[in-house]
Amino acid sequence: MTTPASVSTHILDTSLGRPAQGVTVRLLARTGPGADWRPLGEGTTDADGRCRDLPAPPEGTDRVRLDFEVEPYLSGNGGAFFPEVTVTFAVRAGEHHHVPLLLSPFGYSVYRGS
Repeated sequence: MTTPASVSTHILDTSLGRPAQGVTVRLLARTGPGADWRPLGEGTTDADGRCRDLPAPPEGTDRVRLDFEVEPYLSGNGGAFFPEVTVTFAVRAGEHHHVPLLLSPFGYSVYRGS
């Protein structure tokens, strides 16, 4: 039996130099380029900016998407030019995929972490 892929994330507010707490994160998956996106679960970032309760993608998943609802968080910190951030990436069974979001009111960046 193949070990499933796993996904984790955290958000750092680069304008304030601290983790972004209270941001809703949704995880969706699909099994190919033409397949529909299926919601897998959601969570909220904690005091360390980490979303710790995202489920493992089901077997056969080759793409996942993280939807970050950043507008409520940024509204309290000067406003949001990007009210939502969506990050789509490929996954492989047996691998862990950590995708941090570096966030500011007027920009963001993502990368594959460890």
